[in-house]
Amino acid sequence: MTARSIIAFAMMANVAALAQAQDTNRLAADTKRLVAAQIPHAAGRAKIDGVLDDAIWSQAVVVDLAFETSPRENVRAEVETKVYLVENGSELLIAFDARDPAPAGIRAYLRDRDTAWSDDFVGIVLDTFNDRRRAFEFFANPLGVQMDLIFDDVNRTENSAWNAIWESVGKITANGYVVEMAIPFSQLRFPRTDNEKIWGIDLLRMRPRNVRARLANSPQDRNRSCYVCQFSEFRGFANAQPSSALEIVPTLTSTRTDTRPPTATGVFTNGHFDSEVGVGVRWGITPDVTADLAINPDFSQVEADVAQLEENAEFALFYPETRPFFLEGSDYYDSPLPAVFTRTVADPDLGAKITGRSGLNTFGSFLTKDVVTNLLLPGPLGSSTSSLDQSNDGFVGRYTRGFGNASTIGALVTHRNGDSYHNDVAGLDGRYKINDRNTLRFQYLESQTEYPANVVGDFDQPAGVFDGDALRLEYRYGSRNWFAGYSHQELDPHFRADFGFIPRVDLKEDALDAYHIWQGQGGTWWTSLRAGLSWDDARTVGGQPLARSVAPVFSFNGVLQSYAYIQAGPRQEFWNGQVFDMRRVSIWSQLRPVSGLVIYFQGQFGEQIDYANSRIADQRRIQPQIEWNATRHLLVRLRYTSEWLSSKSGATIYTAKLGDLRLSWQFNVRSFVRLTLQSQDTKRNVAQYIDRTAEPSSSSLAWQLLYSYKLNPQTVLFAGYSNNSLEDASTGAMEPTGSTMFFKISYAWTP
Repeated sequence: MTARSIIAFAMMANVAALAQAQDTNRLAADTKRLVAAQIPHAAGRAKIDGVLDDAIWSQAVVVDLAFETSPRENVRAEVETKVYLVENGSELLIAFDARDPAPAGIRAYLRDRDTAWSDDFVGIVLDTFNDRRRAFEFFANPLGVQMDLIFDDVNRTENSAWNAIWESVGKITANGYVVEMAIPFSQLRFPRTDNEKIWGIDLLRMRPRNVRARLANSPQDRNRSCYVCQFSEFRGFANAQPSSALEIVPTLTSTRTDTRPPTATGVFTNGHFDSEVGVGVRWGITPDVTADLAINPDFSQVEADVAQLEENAEFALFYPETRPFFLEGSDYYDSPLPAVFTRTVADPDLGAKITGRSGLNTFGSFLTKDVVTNLLLPGPLGSSTSSLDQSNDGFVGRYTRGFGNASTIGALVTHRNGDSYHNDVAGLDGRYKINDRNTLRFQYLESQTEYPANVVGDFDQPAGVFDGDALRLEYRYGSRNWFAGYSHQELDPHFRADFGFIPRVDLKEDALDAYHIWQGQGGTWWTSLRAGLSWDDARTVGGQPLARSVAPVFSFNGVLQSYAYIQAGPRQEFWNGQVFDMRRVSIWSQLRPVSGLVIYFQGQFGEQIDYANSRIADQRRIQPQIEWNATRHLLVRLRYTSEWLSSKSGATIYTAKLGDLRLSWQFNVRSFVRLTLQSQDTKRNVAQYIDRTAEPSSSSLAWQLLYSYKLNPQTVLFAGYSNNSLEDASTGAMEPTGSTMFFKISYAWTP
C-alpha cells in the first residue's frame, strides 16, 4: 500500500471519528427501537384462502401502515392498509387488508416464485435475533405469488436464493386486495428460550403507480444508512420454539444429448438417456445450525444463461450462479473481494455444507468433490480460462464475529487440491460501523498456488509453488443528502483465488464516488436527483498506468417509475505498450409507462480501444430490453444488444448483434412453460484486422422449451428440450450442432 493511500485513508478515518463524536448525542437518542405492539397467542389456525373470515383474526393485533417512507418522506399514507398478526405456537399468521380507491389500477400478474417485484405486494421482514444485522423477508403479490429473501444489513445485500416453505394466498376485492400468510417457526432461526421474545419487525406495502410508493408501519430516517436497525420491536412468541427438523429430498435426473458437426453433410450421433438418482439431506442440528449433504447431486442449471457479447472483451465475462445448492446461504461467504464464486465448481459428485449462527457468531462452510477443474487465469491486461480433465477436492470456510453497533470481524479460507495442482487462500476482513453514516471495511488475503506443467507452459504461469496477496480498503459515508465512497485495492501479480472470480491481478486501484442528493416530496417530474463525480485510477504494482478516468455523473428518479443514470468524461487506458486517450458517454435508464410493461435501455457511445488492432476506435453499443405482461398469464422478455466498432477513418471493424427472447405462460402460482430463443451474429471486416486471420462472420442460434412445476421450493418438476445451431464457415448456412432432452423431479420429505 502506497504512502499516499495510507495518508488518504487515515484522513478519512479521522473525519469519520470527528463525525462520530458530533453524532454521539443524536445516536444516544435514537438507537432504541420503537416498541410497537404485543403479538397475541391464540389456539387454532386460519384457512389461508385470501378471505378474512376466520375467528382467529379477531384475536390478532392490528397494525396500520401509516407512513409513506418513499418517495415522500415519512408522510401520512394516501391509502389504508391494516395488518393482522397472531401466532399459534407453531406458526406466525399475518393478514394484509390493502385498501385501494381504484382497484382496477392494482398491478398483479401470475409469475414464477421470487419474480413479482414490479407488482403491488405486501410483506413482513423479521429480525428474529433482534440484533439489527440480518432479517428474513416474506412478500406476496395480490395473487399470492411468493417472494422470500435474506437481508444482510452488515453488507447491505439481499439474497433471493433463500427459500422457505410457507403459505400465501391473495385475492383482489372490490375495495383493494387481501393477502393471508402462514409462516412456520420451523422455517426461521431464532434463539431458543422459554420466555417472551422480542423481534424486530417491519411491515410494508409496495404500491407502484405513477411513482412507486413504499408504505410501512415505522418511519425511516434517511440520515441512517441502515435498514434493520430501524425496525419496530414486537413482543410475544413465548410458545414459539425453533425447529431442528430433518428434511430428505430425493432427486431423479435424466438427460439425453445428441451431437452433430456444424456442416451440411453432418450426421447426428444419438446419445442415450443418462439417468441418475441423488439425494439431499438437510438437518437442523440445533435451532441455529443447519447441515446439508448432497450425494450424487444434479448440479446442472435448468435455464439458459442470459447471452452476452464476447467480441472485443479481454477479461472473462461474469455469469451469475443459478444452482440452488450453492445459492442458498451464499450470503454467508460475501466479502469485499469476490474470493468465493461457486460457478468454478463444475460437476461435483458430492456436496456438503453447514451454516449457522450462535449469538454474535456466524459461520458457513462447504466442501465439494468435483470431477472437473475449471481455472480462471488473471492478469493486468486480460484473463484466460482453462478446464482440466481432472478432479479436485474443494473447501470453503467463513466465520464472522459481530461486535459493537453492527460491526464485524471475519476470516475466510478456501482450498482446492488436485493432481499437481493446489490453490489455498486465507485472510481476515472486517467492517467497522463508526456511526449511522460512516463505515470502514477491509480485507486482506494471502494465496499459495501450484499449477500443472501444461498450464504453466500454455498460459505463461509461474512454475512451482508461488505466493501472492490482496488487500481492499473501503470507506463509505451516507446521509439524507450526501453520499461518498472511497476504495483502495492492491492485488499482487501472483495472487490467485481459484474458488472466486478475480479476473485481474497485478493491480493497484483507487476509486472515489461522491454526489449530492436532492429529495423530492411529490408534485414534480422528479422524486430524487443526484449529481456528483466518479474518479478511478488503476496501475500495476510496479507503477505502470492501466486506466484512469474522471467523469461527472447525474441520475434521477421520476414519474412513471422512471430512472436514468448518465456518466460522461475522459478516460485513459493502457494497452500493448501505449496509453490511449478516449472520451465516452454511458447511459442506463428504465421506465414503467403502464401496468405490466417495463422498458430498459443501456447505451455506451464514444471511443473504445480496438484490442485486436491496438488502436482507438469509435464505438456505439445499445441494449434495449422490455418486460411485458401481455396478459395476466403471458410474460414477454426481450433483450437486444447491438455493438458497432469503426476505425477513425470511418471503416467498419465489426458489427455484433445479440437477441434473447423469453416467452412465459404462467398457468398458476406453481407452474409455467417457457420458450427461450437466443441468437448471435457478428460480421467482421477482415481488411481492418492486422493479422487478417479473423473469421468474416460467426453466428449461433439456440432455443429451449422448459416446463416447471413447483409445489414448494424443494418439491419440483422440470422437463425441457433445447437445440443449438452454428454457422457453417464454408457455406454461411446455419447448421444444427446438438440437442438435449432433460427431466428432473425432486420431492421434499420430512420424517
